Amino acid sequence: PPEQEMAKPPAPLTDKFTESMYVLANEPSVALYRLQEHVRRSLPELAQHKSDMQSWEEQSQGAIYTVEYACSAIKNMTDSSVYFKSIDSLLKHAIAMKDQLNAAQGRSTVAPQAKNPPASS
Repeated sequence: PPEQEMAKPPAPLTDKFTESMYVLANEPSVALYRLQEHVRRSLPELAQHKSDMQSWEEQSQGAIYTVEYACSAIKNMTDSSVYFKSIDSLLKHAIAMKDQLNAAQGRSTVAPQAKNPPASS
């Protein structure tokens, strides 16, 4: 009878419906499982990359500090050239004064000797 056929759905249709319901019911857990597997596989590598990046950052900060310190030292040396020029000028002036003093002392010691002839015997 046709009513019995209508009351009982065909087997392939119920199988497809059951399979679809199973897939829909389990799909989120399969996706989460795959996500968990991906995280478990990639997390150690990501942690290593993070550690490497932190190490490189520390090294970079040290290098930046060194360069800034060197630049500061060079700037201070450049700024001190004014003082070195002043010192050079003062030293030249002191040498000239010493030469004048030596010349004045030489004339004063040489002149009296010339005025007093040696005693004759």
